[in-house]
Amino acid sequence: MSSRHLLDPAFQSLADASPPDLCGERLPERRALAAHWAREAQHAAALDDRDVSVHTRHVSGPPGAPPVRVVIYTPPAPDAATVPTGKLPALVHLHGGGMVMGQPENAHGRNLRLAAEVRCVVVSVDYRLAPETPLPGAVEDAYAVLRWVHDHAPTLGVDRMRLAVAGESAGGGIAAALALLARERGEIALRFQLLTYPMLDDRTGSTGPVSPYAGEFVWTPASNRFGWRAALAGEPGGPHVSAYAAPARAQSLADLPAAFIALGALDLFVAENLAYAGRLIDAGVQTELHVYPGAPHGFDSVEDARASQDCWRATVSALARALHA
Repeated sequence: MSSRHLLDPAFQSLADASPPDLCGERLPERRALAAHWAREAQHAAALDDRDVSVHTRHVSGPPGAPPVRVVIYTPPAPDAATVPTGKLPALVHLHGGGMVMGQPENAHGRNLRLAAEVRCVVVSVDYRLAPETPLPGAVEDAYAVLRWVHDHAPTLGVDRMRLAVAGESAGGGIAAALALLARERGEIALRFQLLTYPMLDDRTGSTGPVSPYAGEFVWTPASNRFGWRAALAGEPGGPHVSAYAAPARAQSLADLPAAFIALGALDLFVAENLAYAGRLIDAGVQTELHVYPGAPHGFDSVEDARASQDCWRATVSALARALHA
């Protein structure tokens, strides 16, 4: 059943450019394309750097794993009159890519804008990808970076009591899993989780139902099955999948940081995102949810669309309230 009649015309070109379903044979080509997009994003953002300094470094990875590359976005030092401590909040960011592709630079423009408009340090994680590194490798990489930010807060000019996690698509799922892992380990307090169309449930499109109007464009059930199969090193939908791989599997969502979830109504993840938001609310977690009619997965890449602009304003507002309250 086609959802094209429900598509916001602003996203027509995005829908028309939807790539073929992802599979093993197409993965090298898609990774190369993602790398090309990352270079394009850097070039475009270089025209408007917003006075944000950007540098890359490697930090210690999880035990027995290699160092993790991070890209750090630092806005100008705050005015002592408005921030007496001279310290900024920090956001640990996880990029998208279906668990199998992508790099921090794919969100280069977005992270520049977040650092400048929210006035926070953004640390974007180049986590290990599947299938070469199955889950929870990416989540452990993210936790190692979060711990590094926490432990090196004075050097980074960061207030370790104002830390948040964020991500888009697969990165949103990793961010949600990171919030669960931080709760479990009890070493680091998180203030907020910013989840943009997060990939939360391995059962979507495999053993779980999909809305007849969801997932036609950009990221399909077939691509989702491939991504989860690679990430889990096995078939999705089985009974023993960890919540630190698929956060929708968590038994309890109590005591998690406040959450923001935004997605399009035509996104494959709409049902799992709505269910997760409902469970967060039921668990007493402050939760803000936005669903944009006629928008497919990745809709905010069309920056001049009204839904994308509305989503950006809501994102910045929510993050600023959480980190600067």
